[in-house]
Amino acid sequence: MAEWNEGGMRAVWVREFGGPEVLVAGWAPEPVPGAGQVVVRVSHANITFVETQFRASGRGPFAVEPPFVPGNGVAGTVVGVGEGVDRAVLGRSVVTATGGSGGYAELALAPADGLYGIPDGLAPEAALALLADGRTAAMLVETAGVRPGDRVLVEAAGGGVGSLLVQLAGAAGAEVTAAAGSATKLQLARELGAHATVDYTEPGWAERVGPVDVVFDGVGGEIGRAAFGRLGAGGRMVSFGLASGSWADIDAEEAAAREVTLLGLRPTPDRVRAATEHVLAEAVAGRLRPVIGRRFPLERAADAHRAIESRATLGKTLLDVAQPGPDGHVR
Repeated sequence: MAEWNEGGMRAVWVREFGGPEVLVAGWAPEPVPGAGQVVVRVSHANITFVETQFRASGRGPFAVEPPFVPGNGVAGTVVGVGEGVDRAVLGRSVVTATGGSGGYAELALAPADGLYGIPDGLAPEAALALLADGRTAAMLVETAGVRPGDRVLVEAAGGGVGSLLVQLAGAAGAEVTAAAGSATKLQLARELGAHATVDYTEPGWAERVGPVDVVFDGVGGEIGRAAFGRLGAGGRMVSFGLASGSWADIDAEEAAAREVTLLGLRPTPDRVRAATEHVLAEAVAGRLRPVIGRRFPLERAADAHRAIESRATLGKTLLDVAQPGPDGHVR
C-alpha cells in the first residue's frame, strides 16, 4: 500500500519499462489544462492489452518515455478547462482518451474535442468499457462488411473487444463461432449469443470450426494462421490484436490466390466518433452488454496488469480511481 503525500494527487508511475512491478503508486502534481484541454476528475481508468505491452517494452503507439503516468482512457467529471474551451462542459460526466498517458491518476488532462458525454442510464464504468473496445469492435464489423447469414469466427472471444464482436456480429445477422482458451470464456461467449464455441488450445480446433466467411483475428501467431485456413473464396480477415505476441504470418499472394481479402482497420476521427456514439447508444438501449470482468483499486495497477497478462480476465479490466464512499461504492 502506498503512502500518499500531501500537496498532489494519487497516481501510478512507470519509472522504467519492465514487468508489472514497475507500476508504482505514488503522487504527482495536479495537472493544469492548456489551450483546448480539460481536466477530468477520474472515477475509473481503462486498461488495454496494448498498455501492458507498452509498459513491458516501450514499443507501441504511445510517444512517452519514463517517468510517466500511464493510462489512455478514463471516465469521470470535467473539473477544469483551458483556454478556448466552453465552460459549459464543467461538471459534465464523460469518457475520453487522454492521448496516451496520464489516466492512472485522480486527475487527468484530455483534449476537449475528444469528450463523450455519458448517456443517462449508463454507468460510468460501463461507458468506459465501451470507449476503446466498443468503438474498435464496431469499426471492425463495419470494415469486414458483416452481412446476414455470414459465418463469422471471433478469436479471443472472451476479451474486451472479442466479447463485443460476438454481440455486434450477431446483431448484424451473422452466425458466430467464438474461439477462446478456457471453458469460462466460452461460456461467456454463449451467453452473449455465440452460435458455437471452440477452445483454440486444443489440437485440431480449426478443423472443428468448419468453413467461415469472416475471421476477426485477435490472437495472431499460429492461431491466426489456422483461422485464416478456414476462409474460402470471398472470405475476409481483419486482424485487431496479437495476444500471442506476434501477428499472423499470412502471405498476401496466398490470400489473393484463394480470393481472400486481408483487411486493416483504418480509423478516421469521424469514424471513431460515430462508432463510439453508436456503441454507447446501443448499450443504453440494452442491445449491447459491456463485460467488466475485474476491477482493481488504483494502487493495485500492477496486479491488474498481471491479471491481464495471465489471460485470467474476462471482458474488460478497470481501475477504480475514486475513493469508495461510505456505502463502499465508487462514484
